[in-house]
Amino acid sequence: MDSKSPTKIHTQQAEGNQLSAFDYAPRTRILFGGGSLNQLGELSSELGAQRVLLVTDKGLAEAGHEARAVASLENANLQITIFDDVHANPTTEDVERGLKVARNHQIDLIVGLGGGSSMDCAKGINFLLTNGGKMEDYWGVGKATKPMLPLIAVPTTAGTGSEAQSFAVIAHPETHMKMACGDKKAACRIAILDPELTLTMPRSVTCATGIDALSHALETFVTKPRNEISQLFSRRAWSLLANSFPQVLDTPDDLTARGNMQLGAHFAGAAIENSMLGATHALANPLSAHFDLIHGVAIGIMLPHVIRFNAELMGEQYSLLAADIGLCEPQDPTGAGLLAEHIQALIAKAGAPTSLSECEVDHNLFDQLAEEASRQWTGNFNPRPVDQSSLRELYECAY
Repeated sequence: MDSKSPTKIHTQQAEGNQLSAFDYAPRTRILFGGGSLNQLGELSSELGAQRVLLVTDKGLAEAGHEARAVASLENANLQITIFDDVHANPTTEDVERGLKVARNHQIDLIVGLGGGSSMDCAKGINFLLTNGGKMEDYWGVGKATKPMLPLIAVPTTAGTGSEAQSFAVIAHPETHMKMACGDKKAACRIAILDPELTLTMPRSVTCATGIDALSHALETFVTKPRNEISQLFSRRAWSLLANSFPQVLDTPDDLTARGNMQLGAHFAGAAIENSMLGATHALANPLSAHFDLIHGVAIGIMLPHVIRFNAELMGEQYSLLAADIGLCEPQDPTGAGLLAEHIQALIAKAGAPTSLSECEVDHNLFDQLAEEASRQWTGNFNPRPVDQSSLRELYECAY
C-alpha cells in the first residue's frame, strides 16, 4: 500500500491532533441582534407561558429597558409580575424575596432581565420555586430532582455570560462568599442578545463587566477541563472582546462594538459551561467579600499575575491568544508575558486599579484571603495547581 494511503493519513492526523473527548449538549436557543428584545412576548408564548415573572433591578426601569420588556409581553397578552428588588451580587435573601412574589402569582415562566445579578437571581428563584428548600441545598452540581420552569435570559451588560450557563451564583448574606449552584435543568431555554440594551451602561459598568468577560475567555482557554468545543468559544470570545473593548471605552455609542462585546461575553459564558474557570476567580471572590471590591475590578487586578503564574505550563496556549491580536508570533516564548502586559494596559486604559494597594486592601489579611481562596471551587480547575501558599504569593504579587 502507498505510504500516503487515506488510512495512514487519517491515523497520523488523529494522533497528531490528540482530540480530547467531550460531551456537548447545548440547551439554549440564542437570538442576537439589535431590537431582538421586541420578540420577548412572542417567544414567551411559544414556550406556553401565561403568567410571567420578570426579574430585574430598579436601574433598568430608569433606563427604559423594563418598559420595553413589559410592552412586548403585554402585546402577547401575558400576565406580568415584576420583581425588581435585586441587588448586585445577589444573596439568598434576594432569592427568598423573589420566591415569595413568584409563589403569590402562580408563575409559569421566568424572565431574567439585566446583568449577571438579575439572571442569577432568576435562576435561584427557579430552583426554589420548583424544587423547594433553600439555596444551600443546591450548592454544587446536579442537586435539583424536579423539572424547572422555562427561563428566558436577556442580558443588558456584556460580562458574566450567565445566560449561557446552568449555574446560579448566589452569595451568603453574612459572609458574602459565593455559592455556585449548578444543574442542567436551570439552563435558559432562550437567550436574547440585544446590543441596544448595553448602550445605556455607565462607563464604570462597561469597564467592570468587560474585564470580567475578558477573564472568562482567557481562563477557559487553559483550564484543566478545556476541550475542543470550549476552546472554540474561548478563542472567538477573546478575539471579539480584546478588539472591541478599547472601542466601547472610546466610543460608547458604537453599536457594532457593543454587539461584539455582548456576543463575546456570551461565547465566553458558553466556554465556562464547558470548561469552568480558574485561579483568578478563586482569588477575586474573597476580595469582593471582604473589601467590597467590584467583581470585575478584583478580577482585573489578579488576572495578569495568574497568567504569569500559569505560563510555566500554558505558555504555548497564551502565545496563541497573544498572536490572535497581533502581539507576537503564535509560538513566541514571550507571548504569555506580552499577554499579561496587554491585559494590564487595557485595565489601565479603562481607569480601573491595577494593584491591591490602590484599593487599600489590608496586607495583614493575606493569610485569611489565601485560605478562603483555596476553598473556592474554581481553583480546582486551574491548569497549574494552586494551594494556600501559592495563592498568598499571588496576592503579594498583586499588592
